[in-house]
Amino acid sequence: MNLKKIPSNRIRKLRTLSLGKEEYTFCDLKHGSLIELIDLCSNDYFGLSRDIDIINAAYNLTLKEGLGSGSSRFISGSRPIHELLEKKLSEWLNQEKVLLFPSGFQANIAAIQTLADRNSIILADKLIHNSLLVGAQTSGSKLIRFIHNDLNDLEKKLSRFSSQKKSILVVVESLYSMEGSIAPIKEISEICKRYGVKLLVDEAHSIGILGNEGRGLCNKLTNDISMISGTLGKSFGSGGAFLACNSKVADQIIQTCGAFRYTTALAPILAAGALKSLEKIKTNKTWGKDLIRASKEWKDEISKLNKYSIKGDCQILSIIIGDEDQTMRMQKYLEEQGFLAIGIRPPTVPYGQSRIRITIRRTLNKKILEKFILALKNF
Repeated sequence: MNLKKIPSNRIRKLRTLSLGKEEYTFCDLKHGSLIELIDLCSNDYFGLSRDIDIINAAYNLTLKEGLGSGSSRFISGSRPIHELLEKKLSEWLNQEKVLLFPSGFQANIAAIQTLADRNSIILADKLIHNSLLVGAQTSGSKLIRFIHNDLNDLEKKLSRFSSQKKSILVVVESLYSMEGSIAPIKEISEICKRYGVKLLVDEAHSIGILGNEGRGLCNKLTNDISMISGTLGKSFGSGGAFLACNSKVADQIIQTCGAFRYTTALAPILAAGALKSLEKIKTNKTWGKDLIRASKEWKDEISKLNKYSIKGDCQILSIIIGDEDQTMRMQKYLEEQGFLAIGIRPPTVPYGQSRIRITIRRTLNKKILEKFILALKNF
């Protein structure tokens, strides 16, 4: 496989313009100067990473607790803020237990290692995140892929492999990070229930946005989902991640999972910020619906150009270019027009599917959309 090497100078060096202008970012370009770019690629969907109330909540706790936790949850790293955030998240998600992790990648590895082992079969959607694939590999399970969001293919494979009398785990995302496609979680859960198999759902990009008051697509399916993974670094604007499940599975994580037991606990500052973000999301119940509505407007306006194929059912939109070099030329052009919109290439997406992935955020206004459409029209 001949993959194009990503030059080290493509690791972006970004500076925030100001707390009051959430949609802008200063970008260090190769020639050394600074220009003002409109950020169209951040997963900070509600702009909460720059919300002054959230920053103050994190700051005030840091004065009391310090910056980092300093140890694992089993030694001296566990703080009251961890337990409080876990409790509030579990109540909001209608789950018996929530456990915090320093990163989403780590949480997904822990999730799969808890639910599957070398005697298991994992049936995973073809477009699941790399962290879930790594989790499957480290578990030693046999990995089988099914066609993206294809219920018939999932059931066909379940029917075939259920006869082997092995533990089966189905792994999906509720909102896929590159396609922007939404999974039919209710139907998938019904199939899994019918075959008596476990179901892991990654809700990283949907928590705070999709479902009843932003509680995700699994919220009303508590008894049918084995485990939910979610992150605090996207709609929550903080950092870290969590796993939500019943008390029995949570205890299994605590007792057996190295990814939880042997890592420095989530920094208190991030937990405090996430807790305040949760309060804001719960108070502003229409934020998710408003974001979906705005995203549809962006998609419709881009589609009217009749120049590009565009994918995405929600706040994640992909403008499909196809050719890698052309995609990177578009990225450079958009940067010249004042937009930070990163080109996504293989192996992150399949060959021939290179794209400009943009994310619609609460702080993007009509004027920004009009400017972006004009830029696309002239490329």
